Amino acid sequence: MSKSLTRNLSHDELEKFGAEIEALRARTVADLGVRDARYIRNIFKTVRWTEVIGRAALMIGAFLPMPWMIGFWIVGALSLGLSKILDNMELGHNVIHGQFDWMGDPKFQGKSFEWDIVGTSDNWRKTHNFRHHTYTNIHGLDDDIGYGLLRLFPEQKWQPLALIQPIVAVFFALFFQWGVAIQNLPKGGYFGKHGRAARRELKVAGRKISHQLIKDYLIFPALAGPGFLVVLTGNLVANMLRNVWTYTIIFCGHFTTEVETFHRNVLKNETRAHWYWRQIRGSSNLAGGFVLNTLSGNLSHQIEHHLFPDVPANRYVEMAPAVRDICRRYGVHYNTGSLSKQFAQVIWRIVRHSFPSRPSRARVASLQS
Repeated sequence: MSKSLTRNLSHDELEKFGAEIEALRARTVADLGVRDARYIRNIFKTVRWTEVIGRAALMIGAFLPMPWMIGFWIVGALSLGLSKILDNMELGHNVIHGQFDWMGDPKFQGKSFEWDIVGTSDNWRKTHNFRHHTYTNIHGLDDDIGYGLLRLFPEQKWQPLALIQPIVAVFFALFFQWGVAIQNLPKGGYFGKHGRAARRELKVAGRKISHQLIKDYLIFPALAGPGFLVVLTGNLVANMLRNVWTYTIIFCGHFTTEVETFHRNVLKNETRAHWYWRQIRGSSNLAGGFVLNTLSGNLSHQIEHHLFPDVPANRYVEMAPAVRDICRRYGVHYNTGSLSKQFAQVIWRIVRHSFPSRPSRARVASLQS
């Protein structure tokens, strides 16, 4: 993209724009209640039951002859994969954001909830809840721009290793939970001034990783005895299904063609209204129905999530038409499209920027606006 698709707003227009976004949030929060609590509790039950069905199918299938074993294996891997997707996207991600703290239910408290991936929720709160949502798409501040592995924008420095990033991207998708796990871990300094804190953080991460690996690749497979490999491969496929799906949704929400990135200059005297404006310009939505919304943790409404990260995500589908109308009236581009269209744009970015590329003058100017 050579220039912003969003027109510049005057100070008064920007403040009015922000006030309308704030008013929408206030109306929604004031309406939270029983149906929202019921929704997240039903998601919690679905996560648990699909896990039970998946693990039971894998266990039973391990003792059945062909082709019954294959059939049960497929059902088990898919059901367990669905459980892990829902746990990661609709339950864990949203609860950790504090979207359901108002319920007062210990099971759904953002500061204490732990999810079924190798990364700790505490690490995610630092990298995602704070850094990413505060400095969305700002070069040098938002670590989610390429995750330190991929060059997705011309402003990122090109290096020869970028030539193989289409291959790197495939492996990153398959093992995405590991990228999340190590993203904010200290890379050194274990014996320096802050060595104790670094070692403690590494120890916590190692404990969580060990727990996940032992659970999925030792305890449950061992329970199947001679069917060890049947259960182990089913668990491996379930984890990979979750990884690829999570990667796809997150990348479609942040790295499509019309998504904008920013220079850190935008933080100078940034108001809340300008922050809202930046969130919309740096996000993209996916057009779909109930199934896509649920499986994506409602991150099919990434724009609404960036505007309202602590509002229950099941409300985004209701808020989206109002946000879109506000954007239309103020000339703010509302980036949305089908999953296939948005993901094709992500693939284009990965391939295009594996080769040397430079931002245009118009793009450099838009980065700092």
